[in-house]
Amino acid sequence: MARVIRVLLVDDDAMVRAGLSMMLDGAAGITVVGEAADGEEAITATDAHAPDVVLMDLRMPGVDGITATRRLRARARPPEVIVLTTFDTDENILYALRAGASGFLLKDTSPPRIVEAVTRVAEGDPILSPRITRRLMDRTVTQTGTYERARAALAVLTPREHEVTLAIARGRTNADIAAELAMGITTVKAHVSSILTKLGLDNRTQIALLAHDAGLS
Repeated sequence: MARVIRVLLVDDDAMVRAGLSMMLDGAAGITVVGEAADGEEAITATDAHAPDVVLMDLRMPGVDGITATRRLRARARPPEVIVLTTFDTDENILYALRAGASGFLLKDTSPPRIVEAVTRVAEGDPILSPRITRRLMDRTVTQTGTYERARAALAVLTPREHEVTLAIARGRTNADIAAELAMGITTVKAHVSSILTKLGLDNRTQIALLAHDAGLS
């Protein structure tokens, strides 16, 4: 039987949760296993339901979404986290992605795109809304030493790993990278795993952030 992706919804607005639940439960291969109204409840609900993907709001009473994301991603077997919010400031984007989120979408994202995001993130591909991707690519590094540190970190990679890193920074999926670089999907996954290990990173989105910091995209 095909795998069913287990999703946990975290938002302090019950109407938002109800709408997302109705939409996702109607999508093939996805089931909503639980809901939470804040970050603390998200931790408890994750323990109870073992979701594959958490759709996480940012601004909630008590424990916020970024803190909850960081706590969830620090686990030995963490769920993937997609931030779904109305607040798309640069600070929110970067804090969420550095906390370990694999995706960042705005709440005006179309239902098919949200379903696609859940599916892709569950398969190991990060996803960002197009305007978020553009802003990250256009972003200028202002923190002292960030550019140099990023360049130094990436120096440990092989030339092929550099190519894969650049493709990830451009939002390419494993299939896209395999086609562009003329290699098998399994080989792409092996390169991604090696890059994560060498750089001490948590997911592909953080690879992309490091590449942006280094001025590679």
